[in-house]
Amino acid sequence: MSAGTGPKVGFVGLGHMGRPMAARLCEGGLNLFVADKDPRAIAGFTTAFAVQVPDGLEALGRECDMVITMLPDGEDVREVVLGTEGGGNIASGLGPGSILIDMSSSAPMATRALGARLADMGIAMIDAPVSGGVARAEDGSLAIMVGGDGAIIEECRAVLELMGRSILATGPLGTGHAMKALNNYVSAAGLAAASEALLVGQRFGLDAGVMVDVLNQSSGRNNSTENKINQFVLNRSFASGFSLGLMAKDLGAAADLARATESFAPFAEACSKLWTEAEAALGGGVDHTALVQYFEQRTGEQLVRAKE
Repeated sequence: MSAGTGPKVGFVGLGHMGRPMAARLCEGGLNLFVADKDPRAIAGFTTAFAVQVPDGLEALGRECDMVITMLPDGEDVREVVLGTEGGGNIASGLGPGSILIDMSSSAPMATRALGARLADMGIAMIDAPVSGGVARAEDGSLAIMVGGDGAIIEECRAVLELMGRSILATGPLGTGHAMKALNNYVSAAGLAAASEALLVGQRFGLDAGVMVDVLNQSSGRNNSTENKINQFVLNRSFASGFSLGLMAKDLGAAADLARATESFAPFAEACSKLWTEAEAALGGGVDHTALVQYFEQRTGEQLVRAKE
Protein backbone atom coordinates (compact mmCIF):
# COMPACT_ATOMS: atom_id res chain seq x y z
CA MET A 1 0.00 0.00 0.00
CA SER A 2 1.36 3.42 -0.90
CA ALA A 3 1.92 6.13 1.69
CA GLY A 4 -1.06 8.31 2.49
CA THR A 5 -1.67 12.01 2.06
CA GLY A 6 -3.51 14.72 3.97
CA PRO A 7 -3.03 15.47 7.68
CA LYS A 8 0.08 14.03 9.26
CA VAL A 9 -1.16 11.77 12.06
CA GLY A 10 0.95 9.99 14.63
CA PHE A 11 -0.24 6.73 16.20
CA VAL A 12 1.42 5.41 19.36
CA GLY A 13 0.53 1.89 20.48
CA LEU A 14 0.17 -1.00 18.02
CA GLY A 15 -1.29 -3.60 20.38
CA HIS A 16 -4.41 -5.74 20.06
CA MET A 17 -6.66 -2.71 19.55
CA GLY A 18 -4.15 -0.18 18.27
CA ARG A 19 -2.96 -2.22 15.31
CA PRO A 20 -6.36 -2.59 13.59
CA MET A 21 -7.24 1.02 14.42
CA ALA A 22 -4.00 2.25 12.83
CA ALA A 23 -4.69 -0.02 9.88
CA ARG A 24 -8.03 1.71 9.33
CA LEU A 25 -6.24 5.07 9.20
CA CYS A 26 -3.82 3.74 6.60
CA GLU A 27 -6.66 2.29 4.56
CA GLY A 28 -8.36 5.68 4.79
CA GLY A 29 -5.40 7.29 3.06
CA LEU A 30 -3.86 9.19 5.96
CA ASN A 31 -0.19 10.02 6.14
CA LEU A 32 0.62 7.96 9.22
CA PHE A 33 3.62 7.98 11.54
CA VAL A 34 3.77 5.13 14.09
CA ALA A 35 5.56 4.26 17.31
CA ASP A 36 5.51 1.35 19.73
CA LYS A 37 7.92 0.23 22.43
CA ASP A 38 7.95 -3.27 20.91
CA PRO A 39 10.09 -3.38 17.74
CA ARG A 40 8.22 -6.52 16.65
CA ALA A 41 4.94 -4.61 16.57
CA ILE A 42 6.54 -1.94 14.39
CA ALA A 43 8.10 -4.53 12.07
CA GLY A 44 4.84 -6.42 11.69
CA PHE A 45 2.91 -3.27 10.88
CA THR A 46 5.40 -1.85 8.40
CA THR A 47 5.37 -5.09 6.40
CA ALA A 48 1.65 -4.61 5.78
CA PHE A 49 1.35 -0.81 5.51
CA ALA A 50 3.42 2.03 4.09
CA VAL A 51 3.92 4.20 7.17
CA GLN A 52 6.77 6.25 8.51
CA VAL A 53 8.66 5.39 11.69
CA PRO A 54 10.32 8.50 13.16
CA ASP A 55 13.44 8.23 15.25
CA GLY A 56 11.87 8.63 18.68
CA LEU A 57 8.80 10.24 20.21
CA GLU A 58 10.01 13.82 19.90
CA ALA A 59 10.61 13.31 16.19
CA LEU A 60 7.12 11.86 15.82
CA GLY A 61 5.69 14.93 17.49
CA ARG A 62 7.62 17.26 15.16
CA GLU A 63 6.27 15.48 12.10
CA CYS A 64 2.59 15.42 13.06
CA ASP A 65 -0.41 17.72 13.17
CA MET A 66 -2.16 15.38 15.60
CA VAL A 67 -1.05 12.35 17.60
CA ILE A 68 -3.22 9.45 18.76
CA THR A 69 -2.25 7.41 21.81
CA MET A 70 -3.70 3.91 22.29
CA LEU A 71 -1.90 2.55 25.34
CA PRO A 72 -2.74 0.33 28.33
CA ASP A 73 -3.42 3.16 30.78
CA GLY A 74 -3.09 6.84 31.52
CA GLU A 75 0.29 6.49 33.21
CA ASP A 76 1.71 5.13 29.96
CA VAL A 77 0.10 8.01 28.07
CA ARG A 78 1.58 10.60 30.42
CA GLU A 79 5.03 9.03 30.10
CA VAL A 80 5.09 9.08 26.29
CA VAL A 81 3.49 12.54 26.09
CA LEU A 82 5.47 14.37 28.79
CA GLY A 83 8.27 11.88 29.33
CA THR A 84 10.70 11.63 32.17
CA GLU A 85 13.52 14.04 32.90
CA GLY A 86 16.11 13.71 30.17
CA GLY A 87 13.92 11.41 28.06
CA GLY A 88 12.28 12.04 24.72
CA ASN A 89 8.56 12.72 24.59
CA ILE A 90 5.83 13.67 22.15
CA ALA A 91 4.97 17.07 23.63
CA SER A 92 8.50 18.39 23.15
CA GLY A 93 8.07 17.88 19.42
CA LEU A 94 4.48 19.03 18.97
CA GLY A 95 4.00 22.62 17.89
CA PRO A 96 1.34 25.12 19.00
CA GLY A 97 -2.04 24.28 17.49
CA SER A 98 -1.36 20.55 17.34
CA ILE A 99 -3.73 18.03 18.92
CA LEU A 100 -3.32 15.01 21.17
CA ILE A 101 -6.09 12.41 20.96
CA ASP A 102 -5.91 9.92 23.82
CA MET A 103 -7.92 6.84 22.81
CA SER A 104 -6.60 4.77 25.72
CA SER A 105 -8.73 3.92 28.76
CA SER A 106 -7.21 6.52 31.06
CA ALA A 107 -8.31 7.88 34.44
CA PRO A 108 -10.53 10.94 33.81
CA MET A 109 -9.05 13.14 36.55
CA ALA A 110 -5.52 12.49 35.27
CA THR A 111 -6.70 13.26 31.74
CA ARG A 112 -7.84 16.72 32.83
CA ALA A 113 -4.50 17.33 34.53
CA LEU A 114 -2.60 16.27 31.40
CA GLY A 115 -4.84 18.46 29.25
CA ALA A 116 -4.08 21.47 31.42
CA ARG A 117 -0.33 20.86 31.08
CA LEU A 118 -0.63 20.61 27.31
CA ALA A 119 -2.83 23.71 27.08
CA ASP A 120 -0.02 25.70 28.71
CA MET A 121 2.15 24.54 25.80
CA GLY A 122 -0.40 25.53 23.16
CA ILE A 123 -1.38 21.91 22.47
CA ALA A 124 -5.04 20.90 22.42
CA MET A 125 -6.26 17.56 23.78
CA ILE A 126 -9.36 15.43 23.48
CA ASP A 127 -10.05 12.06 25.09
CA ALA A 128 -11.63 9.49 22.78
CA PRO A 129 -11.75 5.99 24.30
CA VAL A 130 -13.48 3.23 22.37
CA SER A 131 -15.86 0.35 22.88
CA GLY A 132 -16.40 -2.66 20.66
CA GLY A 133 -13.35 -4.88 20.91
CA VAL A 134 -10.94 -6.13 18.27
CA ALA A 135 -13.59 -7.24 15.78
CA ARG A 136 -15.12 -3.78 15.60
CA ALA A 137 -11.69 -2.16 15.51
CA GLU A 138 -10.95 -4.26 12.43
CA ASP A 139 -14.10 -3.26 10.56
CA GLY A 140 -14.06 0.37 11.72
CA SER A 141 -17.34 0.21 13.61
CA LEU A 142 -16.14 1.17 17.10
CA ALA A 143 -18.17 3.39 19.39
CA ILE A 144 -15.95 6.35 20.27
CA MET A 145 -16.72 8.49 23.34
CA VAL A 146 -15.17 11.92 22.89
CA GLY A 147 -14.56 14.57 25.53
CA GLY A 148 -13.14 18.01 24.84
CA ASP A 149 -13.74 21.31 23.12
CA GLY A 150 -16.41 20.98 20.43
CA ALA A 151 -14.38 22.78 17.77
CA ILE A 152 -11.38 20.49 18.34
CA ILE A 153 -13.62 17.42 18.17
CA GLU A 154 -14.98 18.59 14.82
CA GLU A 155 -11.44 19.12 13.57
CA CYS A 156 -10.69 15.49 14.45
CA ARG A 157 -14.01 13.99 13.33
CA ALA A 158 -12.88 12.83 9.89
CA VAL A 159 -9.98 10.92 11.46
CA LEU A 160 -12.18 9.39 14.17
CA GLU A 161 -14.78 8.32 11.61
CA LEU A 162 -12.20 6.11 9.91
CA MET A 163 -12.10 4.05 13.12
CA GLY A 164 -15.63 4.33 14.50
CA ARG A 165 -19.21 4.21 13.36
CA SER A 166 -20.54 6.19 16.34
CA ILE A 167 -18.73 9.35 17.41
CA LEU A 168 -20.40 10.30 20.69
CA ALA A 169 -19.54 13.69 22.17
CA THR A 170 -19.72 13.41 25.96
CA GLY A 171 -18.82 16.90 27.19
CA PRO A 172 -15.62 18.58 28.42
CA LEU A 173 -12.20 16.96 28.48
CA GLY A 174 -12.16 13.86 30.68
CA THR A 175 -15.81 12.93 30.17
CA GLY A 176 -14.94 10.46 27.43
CA HIS A 177 -12.68 8.55 29.82
CA ALA A 178 -15.28 8.82 32.59
CA MET A 179 -17.92 7.38 30.27
CA LYS A 180 -15.63 4.54 29.19
CA ALA A 181 -14.89 3.59 32.80
CA LEU A 182 -18.58 3.64 33.69
CA ASN A 183 -19.49 1.70 30.54
CA ASN A 184 -16.96 -0.99 31.37
CA TYR A 185 -18.24 -1.11 34.94
CA VAL A 186 -21.77 -1.85 33.69
CA SER A 187 -20.40 -4.40 31.21
CA ALA A 188 -18.23 -6.10 33.84
CA ALA A 189 -21.11 -6.21 36.29
CA GLY A 190 -23.24 -7.95 33.66
CA LEU A 191 -20.61 -10.62 33.04
CA ALA A 192 -20.09 -11.19 36.75
CA ALA A 193 -23.83 -11.49 37.39
CA ALA A 194 -24.26 -13.90 34.47
CA SER A 195 -21.33 -16.07 35.60
CA GLU A 196 -22.69 -16.23 39.13
CA ALA A 197 -26.26 -16.99 38.03
CA LEU A 198 -25.20 -19.73 35.59
CA LEU A 199 -23.20 -21.59 38.22
CA VAL A 200 -26.00 -21.31 40.80
CA GLY A 201 -28.47 -22.61 38.22
CA GLN A 202 -26.23 -25.44 37.11
CA ARG A 203 -25.76 -26.62 40.70
CA PHE A 204 -29.55 -26.70 41.01
CA GLY A 205 -29.86 -28.82 37.86
CA LEU A 206 -30.34 -26.33 35.04
CA ASP A 207 -28.30 -26.64 31.84
CA ALA A 208 -26.03 -23.67 31.13
CA GLY A 209 -26.99 -23.56 27.45
CA VAL A 210 -30.67 -23.52 28.31
CA MET A 211 -30.12 -20.76 30.85
CA VAL A 212 -28.36 -18.56 28.30
CA ASP A 213 -31.19 -19.12 25.80
CA VAL A 214 -33.78 -18.15 28.41
CA LEU A 215 -31.84 -15.10 29.61
CA ASN A 216 -31.54 -13.87 26.04
CA GLN A 217 -35.32 -14.03 25.62
CA SER A 218 -36.00 -12.48 29.01
CA SER A 219 -35.32 -9.40 31.10
CA GLY A 220 -31.93 -10.72 32.27
CA ARG A 221 -30.48 -10.30 28.77
CA ASN A 222 -27.29 -8.19 28.60
CA ASN A 223 -24.23 -7.78 26.40
CA SER A 224 -22.46 -10.68 28.09
CA THR A 225 -25.32 -13.16 27.74
CA GLU A 226 -25.73 -12.18 24.09
CA ASN A 227 -22.14 -11.78 22.95
CA LYS A 228 -19.78 -13.49 25.40
CA ILE A 229 -21.14 -16.53 27.23
CA ASN A 230 -21.76 -18.81 24.24
CA GLN A 231 -19.00 -17.29 22.14
CA PHE A 232 -16.13 -17.33 24.64
CA VAL A 233 -17.16 -19.00 27.92
CA LEU A 234 -19.14 -22.18 27.30
CA ASN A 235 -16.83 -23.18 24.45
CA ARG A 236 -13.87 -22.46 26.80
CA SER A 237 -12.04 -20.34 24.20
CA PHE A 238 -11.82 -17.22 26.44
CA ALA A 239 -10.68 -15.22 23.43
CA SER A 240 -12.62 -11.96 23.25
CA GLY A 241 -9.40 -9.96 22.89
CA PHE A 242 -9.66 -7.81 26.04
CA SER A 243 -7.71 -8.77 29.14
CA LEU A 244 -8.98 -9.27 32.66
CA GLY A 245 -6.27 -6.96 33.95
CA LEU A 246 -7.42 -4.09 31.75
CA MET A 247 -11.03 -4.61 32.83
CA ALA A 248 -9.99 -4.59 36.48
CA LYS A 249 -8.06 -1.38 35.83
CA ASP A 250 -11.14 0.27 34.26
CA LEU A 251 -13.28 -0.83 37.20
CA GLY A 252 -10.77 0.78 39.54
CA ALA A 253 -11.12 4.00 37.54
CA ALA A 254 -14.90 3.82 37.85
CA ALA A 255 -14.68 3.30 41.61
CA ASP A 256 -12.16 6.16 41.89
CA LEU A 257 -14.55 8.38 39.94
CA ALA A 258 -17.37 7.52 42.31
CA ARG A 259 -15.22 8.46 45.28
CA ALA A 260 -13.99 11.67 43.64
CA THR A 261 -17.58 12.77 43.00
CA GLU A 262 -18.65 11.66 46.50
CA SER A 263 -21.24 9.35 44.97
CA PHE A 264 -23.00 6.46 46.69
CA ALA A 265 -21.75 3.50 44.64
CA PRO A 266 -21.53 0.36 46.79
CA PHE A 267 -21.95 -2.01 43.86
CA ALA A 268 -19.14 -0.34 41.90
CA GLU A 269 -16.87 -0.82 44.91
CA ALA A 270 -17.91 -4.45 45.29
CA CYS A 271 -17.51 -5.15 41.57
CA SER A 272 -14.06 -3.57 41.49
CA LYS A 273 -13.02 -5.67 44.49
CA LEU A 274 -14.31 -8.86 42.84
CA TRP A 275 -12.39 -8.26 39.61
CA THR A 276 -9.23 -7.33 41.52
CA GLU A 277 -9.47 -10.62 43.42
CA ALA A 278 -10.00 -12.48 40.15
CA GLU A 279 -6.96 -10.80 38.63
CA ALA A 280 -4.86 -11.89 41.61
CA ALA A 281 -6.12 -15.46 41.26
CA LEU A 282 -5.95 -15.84 37.47
CA GLY A 283 -3.42 -13.24 36.33
CA GLY A 284 -4.13 -10.02 34.49
CA GLY A 285 -3.09 -11.39 31.12
CA VAL A 286 -5.99 -13.82 30.73
CA ASP A 287 -9.01 -12.80 28.72
CA HIS A 288 -11.63 -10.94 30.74
CA THR A 289 -14.24 -13.60 29.91
CA ALA A 290 -12.13 -16.00 31.99
CA LEU A 291 -13.66 -14.27 35.02
CA VAL A 292 -16.01 -17.25 35.14
CA GLN A 293 -13.02 -19.41 36.06
CA TYR A 294 -12.68 -17.48 39.31
CA PHE A 295 -16.31 -18.30 40.12
CA GLU A 296 -15.63 -21.91 39.15
CA GLN A 297 -12.62 -22.07 41.46
CA ARG A 298 -14.62 -20.69 44.35
CA THR A 299 -17.63 -22.90 43.62
CA GLY A 300 -15.69 -26.07 42.85
CA GLU A 301 -17.59 -26.73 39.65
CA GLN A 302 -17.07 -25.97 35.95
CA LEU A 303 -19.78 -24.63 33.70
CA VAL A 304 -20.70 -27.11 30.96
CA ARG A 305 -23.20 -26.98 28.13
CA ALA A 306 -25.07 -30.24 27.78
CA LYS A 307 -27.56 -28.84 25.29
CA GLU A 308 -26.25 -28.55 21.70
